[in-house]
Amino acid sequence: MDMSFSPEDQQFRAEVRQFLVERLPSRLSEKVRLQQELTKAEIEEWHAVLNERGWLAGNWPKEFGGAGWTAIQRHIFEEESATAFAPRVLPFGIAMLGPVLQKFGSKEQQETFLPRILNGQDWWCQGYSEPGAGSDLASLKTSAVPDGEHYVVNGQKTWTTLGQHANWIFCLVRTRTDGKPQEGISFLLIDMNTPGITVRPIMLLDGTPEVNEVFFDDVRVPVENLVGKENEGWTYAKYLLTHERTNIAGVGFATAGLSSLKRIARGQVANGKPLIENPVFAARIAEVEIELMAMATTNLRLLAQAAAGQVPGAESSMLKLKGTQIRQSINDLTRRAVGPWALTFPSEGIEGANENTVPGPDEAAGATRAYLNNRKLSIYGGSSEVQRSIIAKQILGL
Repeated sequence: MDMSFSPEDQQFRAEVRQFLVERLPSRLSEKVRLQQELTKAEIEEWHAVLNERGWLAGNWPKEFGGAGWTAIQRHIFEEESATAFAPRVLPFGIAMLGPVLQKFGSKEQQETFLPRILNGQDWWCQGYSEPGAGSDLASLKTSAVPDGEHYVVNGQKTWTTLGQHANWIFCLVRTRTDGKPQEGISFLLIDMNTPGITVRPIMLLDGTPEVNEVFFDDVRVPVENLVGKENEGWTYAKYLLTHERTNIAGVGFATAGLSSLKRIARGQVANGKPLIENPVFAARIAEVEIELMAMATTNLRLLAQAAAGQVPGAESSMLKLKGTQIRQSINDLTRRAVGPWALTFPSEGIEGANENTVPGPDEAAGATRAYLNNRKLSIYGGSSEVQRSIIAKQILGL
């Protein structure tokens, strides 16, 4: 299996680098480097820049307005974007809903929603998890009962990332209560401005309301907003999660994080020497770097398979499991590298309102925020326990 990059791929990498140099605003990349919270306007600004270039939806075929990139080109773009500290492309519309609509949605749904995702008219959020249905998603209880030309939706979703900004939510809802739980689930698109919807923020450990609770009280949703067939939403949900879990692996983010960790360790002094020269700390960095190199190789193997026409399956669980572990390890080492300054955690440091008020290295507040926030990586998108079960059953045959 040839895992080297072709001359065409190398040329594409150079094109991406030049684009990032010319079009990535330094004020955005600096906030990303310091792991400060981006505003909705800043996220939309970067999305608009990418969309103007035709690069916002690299994973979409050209017929739907995407870039039509190969799996290797998408990898290169994500890697170079992370290295340049570009804001990440939010996955909900682009990486999650878009592929589902392209494969299972009606022509009307495709023509209505896909262009609106690209031009920023719609901000999507994900309505999967519930208070009693997280990793055991098939036990969800939010109901959708047919009533003429509408479904009447009642229930609650939780951990809805950036739901406070969204004007649409794609939801898994129960449309049948008999039979196997997975066979009574449907995939529904819901306008967040519909009467009966309430969004309540959940304050996280890092001090930000990144996730939310969403309540549905007799919310009327047009039947044409059903994706695919009724009671077959579990199939669409699994298809979406395969894309989500591959995206969560975050090889590019881990590579950029490791580079930042090394730079911080070179600048911090312990016992009169740079921290990176401390044998114990250097060994910890080496261990996580070896794991990252192994994961990057596995990722390239899967990219080569994708280039040969194979679709990602249970292997995406391997990437998700190991990728989140590596990123959490890097977050932990970065927090340790800044030492006592990691205790400093004012809101100004998170929001970037007044960085001069934060003592110590400029990475200190962001290092703590990333460490706390990214504890969730091994939970959302399917917990590590779920990923191990998938690997055991579908790959190892246990």
